[in-house]
Amino acid sequence: MKKFNVPFVYRSPLISAIKASRKAIDKTKKDFSPTLLDFGPVVFILARHFGFCYGVENAIEIAYRCVDENPGKRIFLLSEMIHNPQVNQDLQEKGIQFLQDTYGKPLIPLDMLTPEDVVIIPAFGTTIAMEETIRKLGIEPRTYNTTCPFVEKVWNRGEALGKKGFTLVIHGKPLHEETRATFSRTAAHSPAVIVNDMREAKHLADFMTGALPAEQFYSDFAGRYSEGFSVPRDLKNIGVINQTTQLASDTQDIADYLKDIATNLPDAGPEVFADTRDTLCYATNENQTAVQGMLEEPADLAFVVGGYNSSNTSHLVELCERILPTYFINDPEKILDATSVEHYNWRAKTIGIRVDYLPAKQPVRILLTSGASCPDALVEQVMERLLSFFPGATSLESMQNSFRD
Repeated sequence: MKKFNVPFVYRSPLISAIKASRKAIDKTKKDFSPTLLDFGPVVFILARHFGFCYGVENAIEIAYRCVDENPGKRIFLLSEMIHNPQVNQDLQEKGIQFLQDTYGKPLIPLDMLTPEDVVIIPAFGTTIAMEETIRKLGIEPRTYNTTCPFVEKVWNRGEALGKKGFTLVIHGKPLHEETRATFSRTAAHSPAVIVNDMREAKHLADFMTGALPAEQFYSDFAGRYSEGFSVPRDLKNIGVINQTTQLASDTQDIADYLKDIATNLPDAGPEVFADTRDTLCYATNENQTAVQGMLEEPADLAFVVGGYNSSNTSHLVELCERILPTYFINDPEKILDATSVEHYNWRAKTIGIRVDYLPAKQPVRILLTSGASCPDALVEQVMERLLSFFPGATSLESMQNSFRD
């Protein structure tokens, strides 16, 4: 796989050594067991896969190259390039301005742009309409296009299925940048509808079977179906594609459920459902499977590091908190001290403080992972912060050297 030129500040010497060691032993990535780091009073159980994925590193390299190649020019990102506050802040400090927030709300009026400006497409991609708008302003948006190749793979798969007459059901968060972009690309060549979860998939199935009247569909799924959508016509032959950072198991469950409904309709033909498992992102799959492997180890608590608006990170939290007390943080400073941690509740979207999060025992066993847009440097800093509460713990430098011996 291609290696990208990512600023060293995002790297971690310790984690780089660990990942290199694991890769040398497991070149085919079939071993999802975690790495155990025994510091004495603390044992970190580190997920096999975590941190920057291919798409994120690709986006960072392009964005930094854009800055280098355009001195003196105004540079704009359509929205946050990735869902990581540190990376986005670094880009803003280099002069890059965001045109929209993550929900598409304008931050800078587009009519302020000139043909001399530069616009970067974020890793989530963008809608066809936005691309056309930027182009009409005299700016070519694809000059610095950081759209993840695996997101584009979903678009290509959706286009191919649309040409075969399938309606595409998109499993994604309706307001997420990637979902909006995928819907735009899909609706350009086939009927499309967005479902957020299994509950909504089952609701959609009620229209497929006729259990609910067709006219109710248009209010229940308002803003989430393509122009000209016809319930009687477009809910017969379907395929499921996804926002690539959803829980892979959830997408598959939705696909399996809708396949069962479609194939058992009274007028079902031989090809009423398209197999779309190949649209699931490799990094999403690997990181989630690695968390499941990590959870097989006995532990006292878990830390998940990443941006609070990161979909893939919140799903890692979801997996961990089924088993253990789990703390979702976006910065090591959120670990206030040895007794208190400020953490994010991704369901309620609120910040809370947990007291006495560390058990009164030794060794404390801590699961640790991060989202696909989180720099490894932050994960190392979280370890460093926690180790500071345990005098006599092995140093990070000594642990790093043990992986180089």
